[in-house]
Amino acid sequence: MTTTPQSVADVMTPEVIGISPSAPVTEAAELMREYDVGDVLVVEDNRVEGIVTDRDLAVRVLAAHREPESTTGSEVCSEDLVSVLPDLPVSEAVELMREYAVRRLPVIAADGLPQGVVTIGDLAVTEDPQSALADISAAPPNM
Repeated sequence: MTTTPQSVADVMTPEVIGISPSAPVTEAAELMREYDVGDVLVVEDNRVEGIVTDRDLAVRVLAAHREPESTTGSEVCSEDLVSVLPDLPVSEAVELMREYAVRRLPVIAADGLPQGVVTIGDLAVTEDPQSALADISAAPPNM
């Protein structure tokens, strides 16, 4: 018998995949490919400064005709983050995603240190494992 996870810590991606603010966005893209994720955190001195998503790369770099090698993470990241504590109930994380229309929430401990990221896909697999989004989120990457 399985139990439904109760906190964000139970369902989040527990790795902090990040770049420094001065790193080129090509580094962010390479990490996304390597770890099969759609975002990387922008981290300085163990503090989250922002998040770069695959959509940021498409819209703020490629569609804006910026040079990926010379464009930095801090230039294209979203800085007004909605983040959560690891012990937040999953249901509250879902509500925050709805309220702020975001698909990813950085998970940050009470001491300010990043712990990982919880995504809409993580929550779909947890909350409704039979949903189409859960199926898509659980599928292997199509590289």
